[in-house]
Amino acid sequence: VQLVESGGGLVQPGGSLKLSCEGSGFTFSRFEMRWYRQAPGKERELVAGMLLPGGRRNYANSVKGRFTISRDNAKNMLYLEMNSLKPEDTAVYYCRAIYGSLAYWGQGTQVTVSS
Repeated sequence: VQLVESGGGLVQPGGSLKLSCEGSGFTFSRFEMRWYRQAPGKERELVAGMLLPGGRRNYANSVKGRFTISRDNAKNMLYLEMNSLKPEDTAVYYCRAIYGSLAYWGQGTQVTVSS
């Protein structure tokens, strides 16, 4: 089982990034997929989640209206489009796959928002 995130980097405040997460080794379409993040010295927090393509999505209050989660089950891909980025969005971003008692983490990708 693997979850591999990509797309992180350094961006100026107000800028945009799109993160990707590719899953392999499991039936991607059956799993609820989520994005989490962890800033230095802080606990890991849920950013966004969705179960089915086109289905209900949930977001942390801090990112509502700025971030969009999406998935493409045909490609085993999860995405997080991040707009109007703020310095407080700086963190390592992780994708997570959940199905019943099964849960997998990716290795994370660093997002730094700074001028």
